[in-house]
Amino acid sequence: MAFMESRNRSTVTHFTLLGFSGDPNVQIVLFLIFLFIYVVLLVANILLILVVTIDCRLHNPMYFFLVNLSIVNIGGPSVTVPRMLVEFVSGNKSIVFAACVTEIFFSLVLGGCECLLLVFMAYDRYVAICNPLHYNTIMNRSVCALMIAVTWTVSFATSSLNIFFLCRLTFCGSNIINHFLCSYTSLIFLSCSDTSALDFMIFLGSTTLLLVPFLLILLSYYKIISSIKGIDSRQYKAFSSCTPHLIVVILYYGTAVIIFMRPKVSVDGNRNKVLSVFYVITIPMLNPLIYSLRNKDVHRALRKLFRLQ
Repeated sequence: MAFMESRNRSTVTHFTLLGFSGDPNVQIVLFLIFLFIYVVLLVANILLILVVTIDCRLHNPMYFFLVNLSIVNIGGPSVTVPRMLVEFVSGNKSIVFAACVTEIFFSLVLGGCECLLLVFMAYDRYVAICNPLHYNTIMNRSVCALMIAVTWTVSFATSSLNIFFLCRLTFCGSNIINHFLCSYTSLIFLSCSDTSALDFMIFLGSTTLLLVPFLLILLSYYKIISSIKGIDSRQYKAFSSCTPHLIVVILYYGTAVIIFMRPKVSVDGNRNKVLSVFYVITIPMLNPLIYSLRNKDVHRALRKLFRLQ
């Protein structure tokens, strides 16, 4: 029985990602578009990391979390986009099972990190506005470091658990994935195993890393809005810094919920590809721009950085 299961499992050793189009001309256009977005993403996030590192006036919890968010924003697309660019040029859309699972693992880890980072950033703004006198005491370096440690540990643990169950699936039918990336739900859709337990894990993971963090963020902003009456100038400055975070939360969670909370039967399709492009590469490109667009501190640090060069 074990031998037969092993033989069935080895029947499918690689997958074919259909991507967006098989037309070579379209592939070239897509290559240029994705390359441009990826370069802008890298430059924007690296610049944000540099200015925060160089300017000591930005060495506070809010920018500490922002640097970590930029690291995640670089890592997430880098898991998928370089492979996509090679595929656009070579036309080879085949990917082996191990590479597919590796891509899924790091995507899950970095996606989980972003969810938790947005929660801690919301809590940081809550403390800054609702308890400004004790802000430095509550959000000290040890607490911030602990938050980052929790972020990576929880994301790594939950992702490892998901991958453990994913690797136990058997694939003995189609190996065609109607997507441009490997996704956990796509492999479940192609599996000939009983996936009811894994479907439950997807729901549980989506609830844990999407719904619960989102509710905690809503709770933080409810507390913030409730304390706005009689707000002083210091609190108003802290409150104005909530706007970029709120925009990022809406973009990220809005797209993620649509993608990951839908039933398995609607996993693939052109709509999901468009949403995934927005989720995987566009939002990480927009994040540093949203946070720095109207931020005078970042503008000052950028001018300082370019003067040094």
